[in-house]
Amino acid sequence: MPHRDRSRPIGRRQFLRRSAAAGLGASLAALTRALAAPGAEAQEVRRRVTLGRTGLRVPDIGFGSSRLSGEEALVRHALERGITYFDSAESYSDGASEETLGRALAGRRERVVLTSKVECGARHSKAQLMQALEGSLRRLRTDWIDIYFNHAVNDVARLQNPEWREFAELARKQGKIRFTGMSGHGGRLVECVDYCVENDLADVLLVAHNFGQDPAFYQKLTRNLDFVALQPGLPKALARARARGIGVVAMKTLRGARLNDLRAYEGDGATFAQAAFRWVLSGGHADALVVTMKSPEQVDEYLGASGWRDPHEADLGLLRRYEERNAATQCRYGCRACADSCPRGVPIADVLRTRMYDRDYGDPELARREYARLGTGAEACLSCAEPSCACPFGVGIAALTGPTHRRLA
Repeated sequence: MPHRDRSRPIGRRQFLRRSAAAGLGASLAALTRALAAPGAEAQEVRRRVTLGRTGLRVPDIGFGSSRLSGEEALVRHALERGITYFDSAESYSDGASEETLGRALAGRRERVVLTSKVECGARHSKAQLMQALEGSLRRLRTDWIDIYFNHAVNDVARLQNPEWREFAELARKQGKIRFTGMSGHGGRLVECVDYCVENDLADVLLVAHNFGQDPAFYQKLTRNLDFVALQPGLPKALARARARGIGVVAMKTLRGARLNDLRAYEGDGATFAQAAFRWVLSGGHADALVVTMKSPEQVDEYLGASGWRDPHEADLGLLRRYEERNAATQCRYGCRACADSCPRGVPIADVLRTRMYDRDYGDPELARREYARLGTGAEACLSCAEPSCACPFGVGIAALTGPTHRRLA
């Protein structure tokens, strides 16, 4: 655990015991004083990990590029701070993400681990997958991709397509990819992870994992032991994967990424994002995490959590306040309890996901693009007189879907 003189880390169990009784104001004040001490060095990567059997050494916090579109200086800033893991996909910013990384990392390829993704459906062919890979290689200006993911998998049928394995073996043999992976954050994630592990379909897993999916977090907010835990089998599934030598990278770690409403409770080095990252990095379920970075200041803030293997005693206060403020408007990753509650077939979880892109991420362009992919989206909600949709977590579905359609359609 680096820099012990600058902070007061505690063990995860001790953290959970103390935080239930600790006062938010006092804890944050102490943390702010500790991490904002005069002479504190610039933020940088402080820990690197080996990503399972790949042998790849990566920073514990990697660069997500889902909204990257021309910001080459931002990529170089991240590289200067020690970030050498860059996560992309052919669909990110309609290819502009990969193009930006390609330009920014020209001449630096040997220093970094590059990933990309493609959605391999149940009927995609080996030729189609190879064509997609060639496009990513061209945009990234490289001869090889270190980890190539089957993107956003939430259906085992997609993993059962033999064309993926044949494509992967050929691409490896040709030196175009080094390792394969599976990414996912849907309601069937555990089922897909288990199938992937049992059939040796991935060297690395990229999965949604955050404090809002951790039963231990909610047990500190309520004494109701019947509280619904999202994907309670995920920790065990990830443990099985890691026991097989499969690397695990966490994404969606910020539980929706709504930050501005917590700034009044933060201080230098004591931010909601850092608390959320510490929760993930101390949980033992993931080797590292990847997060979208949009500015040099955000890179520096996020790296304030690098090197931590334990949470801080002030973290739960920030996470609890975030949950109190946002639980009524944000879907839980992997829940989908509302999937069949609309008789007119509105894809509620997907509609609310696009709302998150718009309102929480602050990216209306991405939100509109993703909303367009839903077809009619939530149009039916505009004329619904008696909503039957329901959320076990109290999200006000009917009050959110209609306005989302008006804004994004």
